[in-house]
Amino acid sequence: MPWWSWVVIWGGLVLALLAMLVLFAIWLFRKAMTTAAALEDLAAKTELLSDRADELRPEPMPSSVFDGTTGPAQRVAERRERRAEARQRRRDSRIRQARLLAKADPARLSHLIKRT
Repeated sequence: MPWWSWVVIWGGLVLALLAMLVLFAIWLFRKAMTTAAALEDLAAKTELLSDRADELRPEPMPSSVFDGTTGPAQRVAERRERRAEARQRRRDSRIRQARLLAKADPARLSHLIKRT
């Protein structure tokens, strides 16, 4: 092979390398711009949250140490009462469903029953 063919081959390789580096630079630049836009959005949200931090702070839990025995006992009683009410609502719902099933006409529901 003549000497100029090596120059052409190496020149082509160098041009291919430069083209690849330019493509990678463009790809990286686009990712950087997307990241910068996301960081701007995050900064705006962080500023909004820091402005409203006092409103969003949860109220402190009551301390049972300083309440004595009446505070915790009252909270337990309230919790039991809420659970009993929820249990009664579920029971009433089941009874209502059972009454509807007991009143249902089997002839009207025969198309729903699969026969083997």
